[in-house]
Amino acid sequence: MTAKNELTVAVLGPGGIGGLLAALLSRSGHRVICLAGDETATTLRATGIHVRSGLFGDFTARVEADTELREPVDVCLVAVKATALDEALARVPPTALGDALLVPFLNGVEHPETLRARYRPDRVAPAVIRAESTRVAPGEIEHGTPFAEIDLAGDTVPRDRLDALARALDEAGPTTRVLPDETAALWAKMSLLAPFALLTTRHAVPIGDVRTRHREELTSLVEETAAVSRACGGPADPAQVLARHDAFPPTAKSSMQRDAEAGRPLELDAIGGALLRAAERHGVPTPVATRLVGELRAAGY
Repeated sequence: MTAKNELTVAVLGPGGIGGLLAALLSRSGHRVICLAGDETATTLRATGIHVRSGLFGDFTARVEADTELREPVDVCLVAVKATALDEALARVPPTALGDALLVPFLNGVEHPETLRARYRPDRVAPAVIRAESTRVAPGEIEHGTPFAEIDLAGDTVPRDRLDALARALDEAGPTTRVLPDETAALWAKMSLLAPFALLTTRHAVPIGDVRTRHREELTSLVEETAAVSRACGGPADPAQVLARHDAFPPTAKSSMQRDAEAGRPLELDAIGGALLRAAERHGVPTPVATRLVGELRAAGY
């Protein structure tokens, strides 16, 4: 960091979430380098990132862009989908990353282990973000929720590094906190996401229809996921998770459902597969999750 506490931040995957964070950090005075394919990098260099947000306003932020990380940075935010992670990591050579924090904003719970096998284990700081943000075109971001909240963790990461990043993110816009337990942070999101994603995708309906037409299935899946979370050392409060599902706008769709509708690859293995693997390791029965994942796989996902 500089004397003015400015960070140099690489953003791998400047899509809905990555583009939003890149633009907010740039507007806040940090140097931002977006890592993407040739076409997207060229567009970002020429026109920057345009954000439309009820919370943060409509604005354009200038960013640098490249197809690969070629110089030291303080932080690298990883905002690609799990289905694109392996290919995307080629843009971040371990030798170039060096001492930088690597902060993945990915769905699921298994990616930190993958990243720690490739980069410095004590610099991988998993994060969870609560926001709906969509890339409608290269460099065009629509942030639709009236909130953006980040939980930052990393059991082996120096706390001062986490605190410095949390301050930068918080000052840039998203409400950010550092949590002491990485497992709890990841499973808190998984407990909410897995039932939402699997059921909206399987039945091809928004959450409002899941709540009314498939209530028993939703309740059972929430309870199964909570049991797996508890076995893994995460939180387990199915009543609270169900209440959060009930608070979603009835027209809300999961990102997995949107990917299915658009014919894009699904994060089925990162979410449903990871849930079943954790359940098997700990001997937790998950009949509803097993059936749903099986049906989605049989449908070609």
